[in-house]
Amino acid sequence: MTNVQKAFGSAFLYAIITGFALMIVKVALNYAGVIDVLAHRFTLSFIVASLLLLVNKKKMKVNRHDVLRILPLGLLFPICYFGFQALGLLYTTSSEASIIQASVPIFTLLLATCLLKETSTPRQKFSILLSVSGIVYILAMKGVNFSASGSIGALFILLAALSNASYNVLARKLTRSYSTSELTYVMMFVGFIGFNGVSIVHHSLNSSLATFFKPLFQLEFLLSVAYLGVFSSLITAFLSNYALKTIQAAQMSVFTNLATLIGVVAGVAFLHEHLSYFHWIGGLAIMIGIIGTTYQERSRAQKLSKKLIDKKLENS
Repeated sequence: MTNVQKAFGSAFLYAIITGFALMIVKVALNYAGVIDVLAHRFTLSFIVASLLLLVNKKKMKVNRHDVLRILPLGLLFPICYFGFQALGLLYTTSSEASIIQASVPIFTLLLATCLLKETSTPRQKFSILLSVSGIVYILAMKGVNFSASGSIGALFILLAALSNASYNVLARKLTRSYSTSELTYVMMFVGFIGFNGVSIVHHSLNSSLATFFKPLFQLEFLLSVAYLGVFSSLITAFLSNYALKTIQAAQMSVFTNLATLIGVVAGVAFLHEHLSYFHWIGGLAIMIGIIGTTYQERSRAQKLSKKLIDKKLENS
């Protein structure tokens, strides 16, 4: 298996885990508020990441200068992304938010072109637009009514989408200098400090610190946080950073739309939600878009691999 195939495999696994996380979050929110869920989620991810670091024979070689250089990555994702998303959902619906967040691949393509000088073919550009259109079509057919009062929420969700796109581009750049484990550990540390800080300050001001720990005595909440913290935060961050070492930022970003589609399918399978004809049409558009975005890169990798093999045979 080539590095490119491993990268796309990581991106696909990232989409699966993130897709199911959308359903798990709903369970966790029955016991705690958004910020508290994020605080507990990243507390667990940081603890697990620290334990893995202790048992790992390869020690991270990251000094204070390196942490400061990686810090903006952690601020973009998870802090800015989840923070703006939480604020946006206070003023707008999840369907409206999903439509806006479907623009992440477009923002990523533009930023990657300008900042990383990554090039994309007309086929890839069309495929990205097709993937985004699939998400927008599904949610538009479900019936989304944008109201004037939701404009501030739309702005926050747009900032969340820009944060996600910026993370894809910056992570792609930093993977050239740092290992996947180093980037992931610093990201979990920033999430742990940031969300716990906000949550503790909030509860202290409201004299409700006891409610911060109350959900931890509920088994269903603990299981939800375990999935969100270990799988949907730590492992997905690792998979995303690993994939971005090899594939373009714009290619990685289309898998966020696949995650949304998987979330819809998970809702049908486990929450017995209804699946209509437009889900199939939109889902097909998303899958064709992902295949179109990734196909040419795989083809180039295969050609390069074949050339190297042929050259070795000629020399031998």
